[in-house]
Amino acid sequence: MVKTGLTIVIALGLFAAQGVCAGRGVPILKAIDANYKMKKDIRAAVTLTQQKAGQGTKIIDMAYFRRDSDDAFLIVMSAPENEKGNGYLRVGDNFWMYRKNTRTFQHVNRDESIGGSDAHGDDFETRKLDELYGPVTDSSGAEKFSEEMLGKVPVHKFELKAKVNDVDYPGQIFWTRRDNNLLLKQASYSLSGTLMQTAYFLKFTEIEGRYVPVKQLFIDEFEKGNKTIVEIANIVPGRLDDSIFTKAHLENLSK
Repeated sequence: MVKTGLTIVIALGLFAAQGVCAGRGVPILKAIDANYKMKKDIRAAVTLTQQKAGQGTKIIDMAYFRRDSDDAFLIVMSAPENEKGNGYLRVGDNFWMYRKNTRTFQHVNRDESIGGSDAHGDDFETRKLDELYGPVTDSSGAEKFSEEMLGKVPVHKFELKAKVNDVDYPGQIFWTRRDNNLLLKQASYSLSGTLMQTAYFLKFTEIEGRYVPVKQLFIDEFEKGNKTIVEIANIVPGRLDDSIFTKAHLENLSK
């Protein structure tokens, strides 16, 4: 569940970098992209545990089907009760929301909230990081890249700025393992340099030679006290029939 954000012509604040170079960060982004690209279609169960200040805890369960060859996915909700049977379908450039009570499909934007949670449609896409972001350099032209420790883990820390228009956060800082480039921590910033969200990738599992983050924590830094835990279970790789990524299938699952 990784948030991405806008292209910047002139970045402000923390990300007022000058120049773009290939640097040391770009090969790591390519490695992250290669790891996240699944060799086969997958189906999985996803649980979002969302805590909001003054509102308590909300748990959202869903079935998730994903096909990377054309970036298609289907989501159908199983909990809470008021969301059960609702769903989302992405095929090509089209993204629909299905509502069981009215049996209607509505064409929505990529940033549509999933089940009223902090997760959005674009969180379930597989866009390439190295096409969205480039390295940040300081006034001397040096890339903002360092070797540090994240707890007891040796990591690379590097700053990024967006290269395209349709990302959620124009500034990012990544902490990645030095031995295998897995992303462990991500700080996301607004155009003005305000920290908006911090994400931690807490647990991975190996599927078909790829490391999938199966437990993630997202902390809302703008509205204090809000956080979301994303857990992925029962991952099954294998070709999914084309009929799964259709409105008819989503409607049938919702019955």
